Amino acid sequence: MELPECPVCLERYDDQVSIPRVLCCGHSVCEACLVELPLRFPNTIRCPACTQLVRYSSEQGPSSLPKNIDLLRVCLSSSSSTSRSVKQSQRSTIEGCDDRSVIRDRLWSDEFYAKWKEWILPHDAVLVEPRPDSDSEPKGFMLRGRFGSSSSLKGRVSVCSRNSKCLSLVPIFPLPGVVNCSKFKFSYVARIMECLEGMKEVEREELALILEASVRQGRVSRIYGLWSEAEVVDGSLYLVCEGHNGGSILQKFGELKNGFIGLGLEDKKDGIFSFAVIGKSVCDSVLALHLEGLVAGCLGLSCFVFDELGGVYVDLNEVLVMGRKIVYGFSGGNKDQQKEEGLFKGCLKNELFLSPEVSFRLLQKNVAINPEGEHSRYRFGYGSDVWSLACVLLRLLIGDALPQIPFEMSEENGFNLSASYVCWVEKVSSVLEDKLGSEYPSLRGTLCKCLDIDQVNRASLMDLRKCIQDMLVKPEFDFLGNLEVTDNRNSTGCCLVLGEFCQLPKGSSEGQGEYALNEKEDDRPIDVVQDGEDKPDANLVASLSKGMTELKDLRGHMDCISGLAIGGVYLFSSSFDKTVKVWLLQDFSLLHTFKGHENKVMALVYVDDEEPLCVSGDNGGGIFVWGLTAPLRQDPLRKWYEQKDWRFSGIHSLTVSASRCLYTGSGDRTIKGWSLKDGTLMCTMNGHKSVVSTLVVCDEVLYSGSWDGTVRLWSLSDHSPLTVLGEDMPGEMKSVLAITVDRHLLVAAHENGCIKVWRNDVFMSSKSLHNGAIFAMSMQGKCLYTGGWDKKVNIQELAGDEFELDVRAFGTISCSSVVTAILSCQGKLFVGYADKSIKVYRGKW
Repeated sequence: MELPECPVCLERYDDQVSIPRVLCCGHSVCEACLVELPLRFPNTIRCPACTQLVRYSSEQGPSSLPKNIDLLRVCLSSSSSTSRSVKQSQRSTIEGCDDRSVIRDRLWSDEFYAKWKEWILPHDAVLVEPRPDSDSEPKGFMLRGRFGSSSSLKGRVSVCSRNSKCLSLVPIFPLPGVVNCSKFKFSYVARIMECLEGMKEVEREELALILEASVRQGRVSRIYGLWSEAEVVDGSLYLVCEGHNGGSILQKFGELKNGFIGLGLEDKKDGIFSFAVIGKSVCDSVLALHLEGLVAGCLGLSCFVFDELGGVYVDLNEVLVMGRKIVYGFSGGNKDQQKEEGLFKGCLKNELFLSPEVSFRLLQKNVAINPEGEHSRYRFGYGSDVWSLACVLLRLLIGDALPQIPFEMSEENGFNLSASYVCWVEKVSSVLEDKLGSEYPSLRGTLCKCLDIDQVNRASLMDLRKCIQDMLVKPEFDFLGNLEVTDNRNSTGCCLVLGEFCQLPKGSSEGQGEYALNEKEDDRPIDVVQDGEDKPDANLVASLSKGMTELKDLRGHMDCISGLAIGGVYLFSSSFDKTVKVWLLQDFSLLHTFKGHENKVMALVYVDDEEPLCVSGDNGGGIFVWGLTAPLRQDPLRKWYEQKDWRFSGIHSLTVSASRCLYTGSGDRTIKGWSLKDGTLMCTMNGHKSVVSTLVVCDEVLYSGSWDGTVRLWSLSDHSPLTVLGEDMPGEMKSVLAITVDRHLLVAAHENGCIKVWRNDVFMSSKSLHNGAIFAMSMQGKCLYTGGWDKKVNIQELAGDEFELDVRAFGTISCSSVVTAILSCQGKLFVGYADKSIKVYRGKW
């Protein structure tokens, strides 16, 4: 049995230093820790075990609290050892787990969100240029664009880049889409995060490699981030890369029919020198790709781009597009030999230089390139890029003189790849000898060796680079350009042309799901909560990742909905039509209507006790207590009225404590406590300077929000004030219209559409969520639902730690009327509207 220990220092209790003292909440803390606990409010501390605010006299200290004699007796009798063990403390924070908030209430893990959020560009960061009408490429290839006017562009996107760079965009994955009739829309960031989370692990790893390579390697094109068109419901996730600001090699040298040796210069050496300068930069850029564990798998002149200083770098977007074109050409199932010949010849003709082993992998042919070699079947790696790179260099060197591959046929095996490539390499060697003569034998031999059909026999990238470098630097000075890099031609990396992102984006009908808020279907069985117990869909947050469905539209009230509550098997709704209606959760049918109020019903609350009750308050000061014992009665069990004076404007809010005390927030700026048994006024709390619009009880603390723009905390033990929040906020004070509390967190909604968040009574964040007043708010776990004047329900996730809090937008429900009440409970979202309706929403599984 583990001995009792202090919840703060984790020391075992003793009768010397760690003497247990009992707080009024029932938990014990040692004397040494009580002295160190911060006093956030006068004579008040938070219990470190349950976080409840409790009374503690700072003048008298720990001696004002009784000792826990039972704990002392257990500790002293069970252990005579003086050694103490300190365990690791895993304190619950806003993002952690405790008894009331579990990890399943998270939309994404903090680690996942932190890894990808910095790569997400704002939705207005990019302006896409329209595709030409003559563009015959299928959807899924590269788009062109430029930076938009987003003021939030920062970090990787410099001011210089924004002003001068054009952009290339390649779709890499379909976003979760919504159908056109949908009312529910994921937020921009949420759609991208859901897209990333929906990827396979191998896809995310490949994407991470590409992004990290663009950051670490100067010879690799800069990738600014991930972007999507915010208003396109079935769009794609794009990789946004810098465009060809300095021009590509293809644009500058693609017209050289005879290559660099045919420039018409007086001395052939000048052309060879120019080739060596460009060739060395090309080799360095491919080497940079390999250093990041990436293999292009296919290279062409268009893959290499000049920067502003004349250096060469690899355009990753162009590599992906080239690979996608090849995959598109090779797709289509079984092909006859004639088509296969055409594919290989077409690649060379279009200067898409694809190594033999990658070609046959795309054709899904189990061909032994060299039957005598053990390592040549289906093998591809950095050596594959050496083959492609040699073809690029040959194209620059000799231009159109680069011969086509003569495909050899045999009676037994048909397509003889080995004989075809051996014959082709001999032709290339012959052309090089004819063009170069007896000069540069090392270059001729190295290039031909790079074209060996067996990857094991090819020259390495470093061999090729050194051969070209020797043409530029005299041997005695070759140390100036040497790289201390080991390049293993047999090593394997992530081959882009064979990877996930060279596949054409999946169609909207394939594996994408239907992310929509559909109108209800009357002939579909309704999955609801029975007997007050949660069904498997009780976790609304977890099911939001696939959208939301309108489950039911409840009609019956004759005026604006003012409040919602759930208790037992009932849903209660109050309205300005002076009634309270009772609905069955089993089928959402209208069961009963409580009548009797003479004024608009402003608020209601459910009391869960031996005798369940529903309490409603109206703007005439009337408080009605309704019994819920079947059969439901028409008349209230009890009713009473607040005393009126010249300032009086009725009851605006209600809440109930665990001790069955009813608290009302009134227009006379006071909070009153009433006995539910007989309606006796027990106390009156003064302090607010305007209408008390909202009340919440949590951990024996009463929270009150007011039109004066502040939130006040009151101790329920003696109804004394604890503190005032929001009073010292900069700027104009805006009325608090709703508050919600979940142990550590307090969220206040204001009439200007802004929310303010406190954690352990310390202000953490302020964010504008709505265009207009927020009338209603509800929180489930770390998911916050808000609605108001702009006819929208916004869904946010609150995440962070004790030092920082992040309000992450997840989605929006577009509504047809002003939102006046929200309740998130039992896996469903209940929303009341000004148009008299109540709608029930449920996440899709």
